[in-house]
Amino acid sequence: MIIAPSLLAAKYAGLAGEVARASRSGAEWLHLDIMDGHFVPNISFGPGVVRALRPLTKMFFDVHLMCSKPEILLEPFASAGADQITVHVELGERVSPLIWKIRSLGRKVGLAINPPTAISTVRPYLDKVDNLLVMTVNPGFGGQEFIYETLPKVQQAAAWRRERGFDFRITVDGGVNFKTAAECARAGADVFVSGTTLFGQRNFKAAVQKLRKIVTAARTRQPVPAPALAGA
Repeated sequence: MIIAPSLLAAKYAGLAGEVARASRSGAEWLHLDIMDGHFVPNISFGPGVVRALRPLTKMFFDVHLMCSKPEILLEPFASAGADQITVHVELGERVSPLIWKIRSLGRKVGLAINPPTAISTVRPYLDKVDNLLVMTVNPGFGGQEFIYETLPKVQQAAAWRRERGFDFRITVDGGVNFKTAAECARAGADVFVSGTTLFGQRNFKAAVQKLRKIVTAARTRQPVPAPALAGA
């Protein structure tokens, strides 16, 4: 189980400090949403930001490309310090060469799927990826409400993984909070990307600990604890 704070929810005026908060929290990954204003209606970070942040933490950099032309961004983000690069299954026939290119750069491979897209579209690639990212909101903006109709996708991906003996992780991203994370864990998710719920807390470490306890309890089907966040 991995907790991945999403930098999209950080305070941009002090990104270095926000990364330091995330790094001290005990979370394993830092999730970086890269938006080009075309594939999704928003613009976020470029390779230069990733390069500037890379020396500040040893966290695993999970770079999610929500971009129309990811092929021109793979090398820049790999050289900037990305540990894993995720592209979207909605790119169709370009997916296979993109997966090959990411692998050739020595990076972990992620494949993302949007809420309206059928889960069957990712099945041909599941033996070639390290991570399947199930978007649980429509991508583009942080702070959206979780789409519960995406949970069957997580369940189906987990079933395929179990049946075929695959070892890819299942990530959920969008509207993941102290309630929805438990639902995702029960469905089979391993990685929990959370932005507002974590960066919005004054006590970042306590928030990560609470999220981890909730997910652990849900995975073991124990009653979900809800401790108060000291200093939050």
